[in-house]
Amino acid sequence: MTKKLLIAAMMAVALAGCGSMGGGGPQRTVGEAVDDVAIGTQLKAALAADPQLSALKINVDTTQGNVRLKGEVKTFALRKKAEELARSIKGVKSVDNQLIITG
Repeated sequence: MTKKLLIAAMMAVALAGCGSMGGGGPQRTVGEAVDDVAIGTQLKAALAADPQLSALKINVDTTQGNVRLKGEVKTFALRKKAEELARSIKGVKSVDNQLIITG
């Protein structure tokens, strides 16, 4: 797990450097980009480890500690569970739960 996290962090640093070359998006420091990748990686791992939730059906987008969840879950309880998992990750400031219940 730590090897994957390290690779993801290195990719974030590289992408953050490219992003500061005149892009029109929000400006983030390298540290913020690495933190966002770490949050996303930890959350995706937690979703994958849960037999009721599908990491493949839930998209995780993290910007400056703000997490957005998009995708599909089967019940309202699973929607809430995914949000609680996100909130439990260190560094998460807010969670925008846009998960759709498919029944």
